[in-house]
Amino acid sequence: MTIARLLAATAAACLVAACEPAADTKKSETPETAAMTEATDPYLWLEEVEGEKALEWVTEKNAASAKVLDADPRYQGFVDALKADYESSDKITPASLSHGKVYELWQDDKNVRGLWRVADWASYKSGSPAWETLLDLDALAEAEHENWVWKGKSCFGDRCILNLSRGGSDATVRREFDLKAKAFVDGGFATPESKGGVTWEDADTLLVSVDFGEGTLTTSGYPRQVRRWKRGTPLDSAELVFEGSVDDVSSQAYSSHRMDGEHIGIVSAPDFFTEAHWLLVDGKPQELKLPHTIELQGYVGDWVILTLRADWAPEGASAKAGDLVALKVSDALGGTAGNSLTTIFSPSEKESINSIALGRDRILVSAIEDVKARLKVARLEGDGFALTSVDLPDNAAITSLTSDEDTDATLFTVESFLMPTTLYALDAEGGDAVATVQSLPARFDAANLVAEQHFATSKDGTKVPYFLIRPKDAPMDGTTPTLMFGYGGFEISITPQYLSGVSKLWVENGGAFAFANIRGGGEYGPAWHQAALKENRQRAYDDFIAISEDMIASGLTSTPHLGIQGRSNGGLLMGAMLTQRPDLFGAIICGVPLIDMKRYNKLLAGASWMGEYGNPDIPEEWDYISKYSPYQHIEAGKPYPEMFVYTSTKDDRVHPGHARKMTAKLESLGYPVLYYENMEGGHAGSANLPQLARREALQTVYALQKLKD
Repeated sequence: MTIARLLAATAAACLVAACEPAADTKKSETPETAAMTEATDPYLWLEEVEGEKALEWVTEKNAASAKVLDADPRYQGFVDALKADYESSDKITPASLSHGKVYELWQDDKNVRGLWRVADWASYKSGSPAWETLLDLDALAEAEHENWVWKGKSCFGDRCILNLSRGGSDATVRREFDLKAKAFVDGGFATPESKGGVTWEDADTLLVSVDFGEGTLTTSGYPRQVRRWKRGTPLDSAELVFEGSVDDVSSQAYSSHRMDGEHIGIVSAPDFFTEAHWLLVDGKPQELKLPHTIELQGYVGDWVILTLRADWAPEGASAKAGDLVALKVSDALGGTAGNSLTTIFSPSEKESINSIALGRDRILVSAIEDVKARLKVARLEGDGFALTSVDLPDNAAITSLTSDEDTDATLFTVESFLMPTTLYALDAEGGDAVATVQSLPARFDAANLVAEQHFATSKDGTKVPYFLIRPKDAPMDGTTPTLMFGYGGFEISITPQYLSGVSKLWVENGGAFAFANIRGGGEYGPAWHQAALKENRQRAYDDFIAISEDMIASGLTSTPHLGIQGRSNGGLLMGAMLTQRPDLFGAIICGVPLIDMKRYNKLLAGASWMGEYGNPDIPEEWDYISKYSPYQHIEAGKPYPEMFVYTSTKDDRVHPGHARKMTAKLESLGYPVLYYENMEGGHAGSANLPQLARREALQTVYALQKLKD
């Protein structure tokens, strides 16, 4: 129920006007940025997402890059190899569990958009599921002449609301589907394309958050109203239940329909990392008296389950940041949290919670310790919870975790850098006994590879972990082509994962691959994230620089052979590395990036991230943002490596103008740039598996040309 999970799971909205009037920025200018204000930016026209001139520019840049990358003799082989992996019939697809059934979206070479299908738990657990197709997305797209991309579902009994995106954007169309009839409901619930979401209040009522017209969206472009929509009535007549502030990130409803209790709630987020909650009592919202620094995970019986981003000490009890806790719903409503506040799991300084899944009688906790997986199971015993652990392979990660709230059936996948994914099941009847459902075959030869964890010392003395996968016999003479991935934001942990895509191709071609666990992520809980927020953002960049220098100092690699890549917030990291330490890197892959931090909050969903970066319209906050904002620091005469920049026209989360403007500015100063913009795909950068294979092949060719050839 966290707002971050709701925004990720629902899909997001109409495009903000591309070129807004220039603001008076004189008070917030610094010597470094005075030459580049909104009023003097010559590339604002590239923010017109589908403007004719902008798309002509995109077409020209794509063609120029294709001459360099598509023409490489290795390119097509890489595409074919990745498509074979991604479209293989021998793979594990993320599943959801409900009422003893398993649902998944299956994609392969014949089902590019996918088959939404279902199997019963017994047959799925056997390893030979008896699948029943519910909806063929490719057939639907062809029949309706739409490039539909699956964006999830919300079900109640035999009815589901399906979220369908045009080309992969966050904005979706929502349509009611009958599971028994395997068809959309004639005259059923349907919403126009919008960011937001819906949830079921009962079989004939939805709580809806969409774009209801002027004044109903936040400055972040997400809905701020929740309305009650009765079956058979027009959407625009739906009753207003709740309205958040225009300056909030979003307001949205959620529901928990369990056998042990039903809770219908509303969450409103002042920013990306705080949330306020209301429960509907007799149909009216009543506020839960909880600190806003919580992350509500759901409900079990009459308990509300939370994780904490800050210490909490209600009268008579206490818990610390990072803890998983529970309290009675009545105490949350009554402001008497101390009466029942109970700690379920309290991570140590080396631990953090990665994800939570609620079953019928147990709570599953995916945790990490020094970035290595731990699985814990909590069960209600009397007035508290008993915690046990499930044995897992060493140096691995839990990459997915889902549980059935009706049956307690649980699925989770475990993998490591060199160990293929294995899917495990926990049955309610079998206690915590783990059964193997499916193990994938190796996709590459790992015999000559080793995966290691190292720690670099950052500028302020903090020990920062990173994983390195390298050839066992790598010469320590600085010649090993090395590529490192980084992110460092939004409390997202970078955990071990079986090498695939770029990382797989890279090690198959003799390179080393690294994953950086820099501050800003969630590897060591809320404190690790908060250490790089707002005015402390530079710490994340210092961490990344320290890891780069550590690998060079070890003798593994050197600047001509060291490349880096990141996307989204990681794309901002790449921009900062380009402008701060170009002397360290021979190649930089910058994906769907944030780059112009002076205007990021005015573009698409940008305002929702001010809790992470700060508000550039406030002079004191722009003062620290301006010190690292890449766009304002691009200068002539620097040793910038030739970058590979990619984005998507359909990305309605991070504006493609960031990538376009950086590319244009670099080229205006004489720097070569390779640019690729997929005309669809959304923030993922690709709408289907062939598009993903193409993009990753381009990235690999670029990196090999720069770091190895």
